[in-house]
Amino acid sequence: MFSRPFFSATLRQAARPMVRPAAYNFRPTPFLTAFQQRLLSEQTRQAIEKAVSSAPVVLFMKGTPETPQCGFSRASIQILGLQGVDPNKFAAFNVLEDEELRSGIKEYSDWPTIPQLYINKEFVGGCDILVSMHQDGSLAKLLEEKGVLASLDGGSESGSQGESK
Repeated sequence: MFSRPFFSATLRQAARPMVRPAAYNFRPTPFLTAFQQRLLSEQTRQAIEKAVSSAPVVLFMKGTPETPQCGFSRASIQILGLQGVDPNKFAAFNVLEDEELRSGIKEYSDWPTIPQLYINKEFVGGCDILVSMHQDGSLAKLLEEKGVLASLDGGSESGSQGESK
């Protein structure tokens, strides 16, 4: 059993705000660490970078937009549809078709879950982040700022985009 002085000292310590030295204030970095780069094969890393660059809005998901294979992927597709993302500026990749892609995308983004959304090559987050951003309006603002919404007349703002291999 705990003695009273030990328990109350522990409780007082837990109630105090934890002060950490500046060295403990970690910020996520947009670049892969050397350790993460070693986990990804060069071929997988290049394939993921090519996929992320393939469209302004890229979703790595389980299944396809027409037939999502998990509820989180379905919710992500529904949110993007509700927001009015232009289908011509959207690409989805089924991670269930390629185990190397499935594990590689998690290492690439340092995010443990799928689906994962990228807008203009920048990682946004998973389904939980999308739901939160959708609810607070920040997703609509981000999509509008990035120019990836479908126009109201049904056409898209199309520019001459050449494919490169």
